This record gives sequence, C-alpha cells and structure tokens, in this order.
Amino acid sequence: MAFDLVQYFAEQLETQKPELLPHLSKEDKRSHIAEINALTLGELISQWRLNDKKVYQEITSPDDLYVQEVARHLTTSKENASSLPRAELEELTAAIFKRQLTELKQLHDTGNHTLQSIRELLLGQIEHLSGQADNWVWSTNNLLELKGSKPIIADELSLEESMKEFNQMVNQHTGHEQEETAPIIPTWSKVAEPLVAIVILWVLYSAVCNIFA
Repeated sequence: MAFDLVQYFAEQLETQKPELLPHLSKEDKRSHIAEINALTLGELISQWRLNDKKVYQEITSPDDLYVQEVARHLTTSKENASSLPRAELEELTAAIFKRQLTELKQLHDTGNHTLQSIRELLLGQIEHLSGQADNWVWSTNNLLELKGSKPIIADELSLEESMKEFNQMVNQHTGHEQEETAPIIPTWSKVAEPLVAIVILWVLYSAVCNIFA
C-alpha cells in the first residue's frame, strides 16, 4: 500500500496552516479542510492520468498561476457543492493545493524521486481517498470510480508515526543499493578439509582391520 498522502497532508495542513478558516469551530474547520484536501489531491491524480509529464513539471517546479487555475476550475465547477462562500472556497482551495504541491516537491527532492515513482505514489492514493468525501467531490475532480465508495479500514497513524513512515519512504529512495557479497570462507577451513577426510578414512580403515583381524 502506498504511503498515505491523504492523512499526511491533513496533518501538515493542521500544523502548518492554522490560519485557515479561523471563524469556524475546530470540527467544522477539519471537515471543510478534509473535503478540499480530497478534492485537490483527486484533481492532481486526474490531471496526472491525462498528462503525467505536465503534472510532474508542476510538482518539481511549482507555479502560483497553475495553483490559481486549478483552484478556479474546481471552485466554479457546477458539480462543486461545498457550503463555503465562493470567494472563501477558492482561497481555501488554492491554499491547500499549494501546500500539497510544496510537500510533494519536498518529497521529490529529498527522496530523489522520478516520474515513475511519483506516478506510483499518486495513483496509490486512490485507496486512501476511498470513502473520504461526498460524491460531489469525486464528480468535481473526475475520480468517478470513487463515487459511492466506502473507507478502507486501516490503523490510523499519529503525526509522529506518519512522519516516521514518511522518512522511511524517503530513505528507501536516497539509500544507495548495497552490492550483495558472497559469504567469505576462511582459508584455514579449506586447508583442514583434506586433513579431516584423511582422519575419517583412517578411522574407517582401522575399524575394518579390527573386524577381520
């Protein structure tokens, strides 16, 4: 199973962007952020399916204009059923999407990722997105296979555990592959082998002589 970007992004948004939706209760704030987190990540996946090289370029070289274009596209979609006012929704969508791209670039740079490994990471988020939002989210970002989906039960990780898993994933890509080496057989054992064989033969010879003596 791919590293869970859905939960990781949600935790990063809570700790790194506390200024989002300050007028809402903690519960409502988390609900809206989780909704848009799924919306924008799903949009990134849909765009990747259409043109992976372009999206890869946007991840490795983030562009504010691209962020604004995606936020405007999602906000003005007729499928978007968010209860937030349009202007506030667009601002929130842009802030969350920009943060996601920032985290992905950091992951890419520190982990020496490639287009192929980022593809595996992003497409692996489908199972983590399953059941995480209402159907309008999937209609808006065109992840139609998730409409009516249910959450895939998994152990919830704490922030500390998520960071540990994140670091492990990075280390898998940064570590150099170690060459496999054959076990070294001590020289003395090779010398001793014929001596042992001679001793065994001598014992057997003595035993035979005793039998026929």
